[in-house]
Amino acid sequence: MNKDKRTNVYKFKKSSKVKKIISLNERLGRILIVFFLILILLVFRIGWLQIVQGAQLEESMYRQLTTSKTISPKRGTIYDSTGKALAISAQVDTVSIDPTKIVVENDDEQAAELLTQQLKEKVAKAFSDIFDLDHEETLEKVSSDSTNVTIARKVENDKIAELEAWMKENKIYSGINIDEDTKRYYPYDNLASNLIGFCGTDNQGLWGLESKWNDILTGTPGKVTSAQDAVQDLIPYENSTYIAPQNGNDITLTIDANIQQIAEKYLKQACEENNCEEGGNVIIMNPNNGDILAMATYPDYNLNDPYTLDYIPDKEWDKMSSEEQNTKLQETWNNKAITYTYEPGSVFKIVTAAVALEEDLADPDTPNVYVCEGHEDVAGVRINCSDTSGHGKLSLRDALKYSCNPAFIQLGQKIGAATLYRYYDAFGFFNTTGFADIGDSGSSGERSGLFWDLKDVKDVELATMSFGQRFRITPLQMITAVSAVANDGVLMQPRIAKEIKNTDTGAITTIEPVEVRQVISKETSETMLDMLQTVVDNGTGKYAQVKGYSIAGKTGTSEPDYSSENSGFVASFAAISPVESPEVVVLVTLYGLKGDNHNGSTVAAPVVAQILKEVLPYLGIQSDTTDSDTSAETTALSNVKNKTMAEAKKIIENQGFECEISGNSDDIVSAQMPVAGTQLIEGSIVKLYSEDRDTRVSQNVPNLKGMTLSEAKAALKNKKLNIKYTGKGRVTSQSIAVDTSVEEGTVVEVVLQDEIVE
Repeated sequence: MNKDKRTNVYKFKKSSKVKKIISLNERLGRILIVFFLILILLVFRIGWLQIVQGAQLEESMYRQLTTSKTISPKRGTIYDSTGKALAISAQVDTVSIDPTKIVVENDDEQAAELLTQQLKEKVAKAFSDIFDLDHEETLEKVSSDSTNVTIARKVENDKIAELEAWMKENKIYSGINIDEDTKRYYPYDNLASNLIGFCGTDNQGLWGLESKWNDILTGTPGKVTSAQDAVQDLIPYENSTYIAPQNGNDITLTIDANIQQIAEKYLKQACEENNCEEGGNVIIMNPNNGDILAMATYPDYNLNDPYTLDYIPDKEWDKMSSEEQNTKLQETWNNKAITYTYEPGSVFKIVTAAVALEEDLADPDTPNVYVCEGHEDVAGVRINCSDTSGHGKLSLRDALKYSCNPAFIQLGQKIGAATLYRYYDAFGFFNTTGFADIGDSGSSGERSGLFWDLKDVKDVELATMSFGQRFRITPLQMITAVSAVANDGVLMQPRIAKEIKNTDTGAITTIEPVEVRQVISKETSETMLDMLQTVVDNGTGKYAQVKGYSIAGKTGTSEPDYSSENSGFVASFAAISPVESPEVVVLVTLYGLKGDNHNGSTVAAPVVAQILKEVLPYLGIQSDTTDSDTSAETTALSNVKNKTMAEAKKIIENQGFECEISGNSDDIVSAQMPVAGTQLIEGSIVKLYSEDRDTRVSQNVPNLKGMTLSEAKAALKNKKLNIKYTGKGRVTSQSIAVDTSVEEGTVVEVVLQDEIVE
């Protein structure tokens, strides 16, 4: 019984153990079945993703990693006629960010937020340090919700290298973008600023020729599409694309930078010395083809920093409202030669005289044709002459020579308003000149003349316009008309651009000179040049004389617009040289003169002389040495460097100069002022310096205008400055502007002429 029980118990235990084994095996089997099912599903899923959706998913991945960048085209270069680059574009970069990608991932939401804020502050600090930005403003950009925020534009290569080094060091790549860009530079700063204009931060022309020719200079942007990994390294991507930018065209101007610098130098000097409250302008033109060799405006500005006006003190600028500042900026940026209309005054008598000759209503030398009693009464209105005592009986040549208003009133009455208007139209006063037109380029801001309607021209209007008042034209219109008179009567369209070059293909398009029309005959032109030479040789234009060159010209002085409190006189002078075969026409116009010294003869004519004295030789135009003006006898200063002070002093005094030494008599001369070879008159001061005692002193140049030669010599000698002179009479111009600081021993050149009355 017990044995059976034990057997039964054993059997039971055995049976139970078997059951447990079977149960375990069943469970393992089920697990294996599930495992194999999952494995099969995974294999199927992987196969599905790899085979069926592989290409699509790969494309989707690359789309997420794909970066598309715009490649800015290089803006075309603007050259002067000699090949100097006046406006160029250099390679730079633009730095931007995607703030949504500047984050730190963390399971703890609060920790992630804190770490992200710390990262943004770190990035903002790097940006502000590297690019010299305001930290708070930069942090605000980095913390914004936008997906694209510009941090810095037009960044130079050294700054980009510094940023990239920081990114690598801190292992921060995501969200920071560096895109290629270009920056506009103006190598000569202020040169021709009012003509050239400038670009905005997006390289779009905002002013001047940069705006006028924006479509020609800009080009077409390119595009590159590629894939990058998290650290911005390129990864293979078969759909990468590259569309090359089409660079802008280069443009060559007719402007000669050397002539432009001469014009600007003497214009600035004239405006500052004569207190021209509204500035001035100079245009120099080749009458034979219409080429503009210089177009200067004062005040000018730095093209590389157009929103800073150096001629206005900071304290004065800060007092202005934003509206006043904006107005002042636009006034300064404007090119007065084309945007400013003025009453030309007596320079316009050139046109009236030319019309009278062409219509056979006048003869240059028939005496006693016109009568001047110092005034002319017209329809109850008394119009004064510049000489109120009267010129008496005059020929047309005399009327021009003395700039007699009554004579030209009488001439205008002979011609009549209808005939004058017909010639005004032919000379181009009723339209813009189109000087900067190239294809479909935009507006240059050029204005046309402002005249009465012909039906409204009565006796007084006819009288005043005969001598150039009570209507308005631009300086460019005036010089274009004068150039026609100089060019055998043929009106040429002013030309500022010579050629356009496609920088991608090298193809060059030449902008040919444009002959507009024959306005007056060659015979009339020759007669006018002869009479206008008399104006300079013996008349009101005498201060425009240049030794060795024949000059024809006409003064102009227009009265203020008495309806405006701030208006002043306008002084101008138009000159043509050489008379025998004109190559250059110069028009100087100075605005807003007040006080007694406001005549074109005494204010504008000397400026023309200064300009022509440098421009004519530069252009290779030979001088006529038969000119009778006197000039100082000079001696070339010897080179005494490396000699003892005692030896050098003796050599210099033997040349007829005064010598001042800085050092002991046995010291060696290391420098001399003026430099060796300088032509000096007897009694000039020479300063010698040793290496140990090179203590140079500067002096401000005094105002010499109106002084006699002896007075000018004394004024300069008092400041230990030297003089070189031509002519006789009183000083009408000086080579260095008043109050300019120069080193002792510097030579100041002056021109002297006999006094004249306009």
